[in-house]
Amino acid sequence: MTMILASISLAIGAPQIILIVVVVLLLFGGRKIPELMRGLGSGIKEFKDASKDDDEDTKKVDNK
Repeated sequence: MTMILASISLAIGAPQIILIVVVVLLLFGGRKIPELMRGLGSGIKEFKDASKDDDEDTKKVDNK
């Protein structure tokens, strides 16, 4: 499974990224993009905070 993900990530280049950006612009329009990116950013922040809290809890349990 890891090899598949690694080969997929290596296969994405500039033309593919440009195509993805164009498709997103066509689907959502220019006005909706900032709202989508804000939502994505807050979701990533929540995920990082949750994983950080989990790491702290794990360290507390390991120290006991």
